[in-house]
Amino acid sequence: MPQVVARVVVPVSPAVAFAVSQTTGELRLSWDPFIRRQHFLDGATAPGKGVRTRTWSRIGPRMDSAYVSYQPPTNVGMTMVDGPWFFASFGGGWRFKAVEGGTEATWKYTFATRPGWLRPIADRIGTLLLGREIQARINAFARACADPRIVAAAGSQTGDGDAR
Repeated sequence: MPQVVARVVVPVSPAVAFAVSQTTGELRLSWDPFIRRQHFLDGATAPGKGVRTRTWSRIGPRMDSAYVSYQPPTNVGMTMVDGPWFFASFGGGWRFKAVEGGTEATWKYTFATRPGWLRPIADRIGTLLLGREIQARINAFARACADPRIVAAAGSQTGDGDAR
């Protein structure tokens, strides 16, 4: 299965980087260029293992996903439950590791396209398009981690008032 990966070092701790990555609502929309709209499903009010979300991308497609791991401040993973017809499967993982100067954020997405007969071409196109999207998204995440207002708001949204 194809995989796309993007990495960036941000000038904050893993806890802060994780908190920014898990912001919701208007705060999330203020920095994340991928998401047009997003909300929790099944009455959930916060992210966590087993929690499902519905996300509409800025380019249109909707995806329902479930958190398969949620381990602050080091990693979070999700898998597609229902989504665009062209994905047979889709999953992603975001990892946060302390490094000199801050935190290295590594975002990986793995997917399979359909129909199967189109996969050799669709996988290449998907890798190119998704690779471009993930790079733009992680760059926006890096800018958010450098924005004191977003960092402070992420701390208050997660209950960690001292998000430094």
